[in-house]
Amino acid sequence: MSLAATDQFTHGWDLARALGHPTDLDPELAGELLTRARTDAEDLVQETYLRAWRSYSGFKGQSSERTWLYRIATNACLTALEHRSRRVLPSGLGGAEPDPEAAPVPAGPGVAWLQPIPDAMVSPDSADPAAIVTAREGLRLALIASLQYLPGPQRAVLILRDVLAFPTAEVAAMLGTTTTAVKSTLQRARARLRELAPAADDVTEPAEPEARALLDRYIAAFQNADAAALRRLLCADATLEATPFRTWFAGCDTCVPFLRAWVLGAPGDWRMLPARANGQPAAVCYCRDRDGAYQAYGVVTFTMTATEITRVISFGDPALVRAFGFPPVLPPPASSAR
Repeated sequence: MSLAATDQFTHGWDLARALGHPTDLDPELAGELLTRARTDAEDLVQETYLRAWRSYSGFKGQSSERTWLYRIATNACLTALEHRSRRVLPSGLGGAEPDPEAAPVPAGPGVAWLQPIPDAMVSPDSADPAAIVTAREGLRLALIASLQYLPGPQRAVLILRDVLAFPTAEVAAMLGTTTTAVKSTLQRARARLRELAPAADDVTEPAEPEARALLDRYIAAFQNADAAALRRLLCADATLEATPFRTWFAGCDTCVPFLRAWVLGAPGDWRMLPARANGQPAAVCYCRDRDGAYQAYGVVTFTMTATEITRVISFGDPALVRAFGFPPVLPPPASSAR
């Protein structure tokens, strides 16, 4: 082995050791929070590792390997945000459809959709309810930031500080700036989010029995194709959105008839399993195929008050099901398999 090859192998081994603790080092999480898309994050993590591999021989040890790697990851994300199209939800493409009988219109391949993030990616290793609530609040703030309301640098500082909980000095090292600049940027980001974020009283934590009961009732109603039960769960001005369609609905009087006409089908056509996404209650969805098995469809997120569901967003992407830790296929119920 040549000296150059030996050096490259040594640097690669050192880098592998530096990246070897996923709970301490997760640039994919940072990428997903910054870009709000798992597919973008996966590409950016590969770019991060490639940049790190190429430049590790020049690493001088002036910061920790973790800080150095997150600096590479954050710069890769910010560069991507400058050059990629804005990610949206259907409500960002136009007004609500007033006709519940209207067929949903696909948005086309040129639209980049926002994607849900599993709560498990940012859940603290703690049984402390206060810590869990804080983590969920941070995730919600990160997702608000990722809706393009904050410029890239403010988004990066807020996520690194308030969600990933890096110290100010470490964030400054990652971004190649000063602690004073980080504090100022964070202050501006927080001020902007205070204008945008829902009041804490308007958000029902899923740990509360009322929220889980609402989720369970929605799942039961949907699986039973019970439009009347769904109507009782949705508030009068509820909204319903579903990627990859540009069509969306506002108001229970249009949401429920649309579901009945185009989505619900017959009892047993859908299976839904409780999950958590974006700091909110969610469900992983499966659709029954001709053989009776249930194929992955996507993830649905819910915004709730203590008594009603105010917003439903369906993300129709089967790959999300696996990303949330669920299998791609569920077998037919035992009673129908015999």
